[in-house]
Amino acid sequence: MIIDDKLIDYLKELSRLNLSEEEEERAKKDLGSILNYIDKLGELDTEGVEEMSHPFGYTNNFREDEAVASSDRELILKNAPQQKDGCFKVPKTVE
Repeated sequence: MIIDDKLIDYLKELSRLNLSEEEEERAKKDLGSILNYIDKLGELDTEGVEEMSHPFGYTNNFREDEAVASSDRELILKNAPQQKDGCFKVPKTVE
């Protein structure tokens, strides 16, 4: 891919950046270097290399879902300023 003034102008517009001519030339050079490096990576032999989504071995660290006894409802509702039908009664927030 060729990095030219038209592409730099397009990227400036997308990113809403104002660049000086010196900064534009540097951006062309830097983007060219990045793309050349990506092309170089494409030359690597990846035959037999397993695809991965993360560089480290990752396993699910969540605990097992176990049913446990909850707290006593009556004891909790003693702290409620108002209650109705065994639930906290709160002011209406949505009309």
